[in-house]
Amino acid sequence: MNISDLGWNKFFEENFREFAAQGFIPARVSEEHKSNYRLFSDHGELSAEVSGKYRFSVESRGQFPAVGDWVAIAHFPLEAKGIIHAVLPRKSVFERKVAGETTIEQVVAANVDMVFIICGLDLDYNIRRIERYLTLAWESGAMPVIVLNKADLCENIDERLAEVAAIAIGVPIHVTSAKDGTGFEIFQEYLKPGVTGAFLGSSGVGKSSIINKLIGTDYLPTQDVREFDSKGRHTTTSRQLILLQSGGIVIDTPGMKLLKLWGDDNGLKRVFEEIEELAELCKFRDCSHQGEPGCGVQAAIDDGRLAEDRYESYMKLRKEQKYLEAKQVMKASAVEKLRWRQISQFQKSFKKSNR
Repeated sequence: MNISDLGWNKFFEENFREFAAQGFIPARVSEEHKSNYRLFSDHGELSAEVSGKYRFSVESRGQFPAVGDWVAIAHFPLEAKGIIHAVLPRKSVFERKVAGETTIEQVVAANVDMVFIICGLDLDYNIRRIERYLTLAWESGAMPVIVLNKADLCENIDERLAEVAAIAIGVPIHVTSAKDGTGFEIFQEYLKPGVTGAFLGSSGVGKSSIINKLIGTDYLPTQDVREFDSKGRHTTTSRQLILLQSGGIVIDTPGMKLLKLWGDDNGLKRVFEEIEELAELCKFRDCSHQGEPGCGVQAAIDDGRLAEDRYESYMKLRKEQKYLEAKQVMKASAVEKLRWRQISQFQKSFKKSNR
């Protein structure tokens, strides 16, 4: 196993120099199971866990190793094991907010070159969901590619293509069928040796079926979707990095129907670029686009230049983004207060002990 085939390049090599001087070796995370990891390295496949020092030093969940990460490890060759001492800086990272009210990020995949957003052309087709995935994909730093799967179940493919093209300006869009292999040549074009692609989409869109076809075996479990609404059940329960015989690398992820935003609003601005441009025409700089006089966005809705459902999708994601930003500020403030409280308590106890 050669690490260049795993996606190793000059970016990671430069960031690894200080760890090489300490006698560590590089490895890439292929699977994550709570506190245990599977790694790919020059020395083959290894099992690993993070060092106690690293575990104590991390400040957030997102700093722990994730699938796709490059890590610096102390290698124990006789046991085919390693201890993770550091996570190298990420070239790209696909993150989402964890489910529930807690404001914590979850790293879905790291160091991805492209994000394949898989959408089914069956009854589960959802243009608004594609907008949400696109927003997070642009935030990640990877190139998004939209794949409309299950072409064998769709009678109006041209109409669907036009709908997606209208909301994904400049993003490659492809039509495939995992059932008969239609359109699969595009994956060979993208997934060159050393290139990593993450497959994202809700349950039942065919991610595992596509990857199985790329591998050439039924490596990943699959299940039939429900006939009345084309919804699927979770067959992939954890993230996994898989090496293809062609040299490409894919990361399979669990189906994510509820994909909460994480990060700043750059992705949102890129996905809804035309609305951001319309907002520049608003009379008031702090216009909320909800009834103020001289609103450029509302004027575009009124004269038909902007579809109302597109506007509503934008407003929903914008509201979610602002709520997240407010929660992150509150969390940072609470952490800072706790830090100063701990310092104050330490100083008091120190003075008492020195009286």
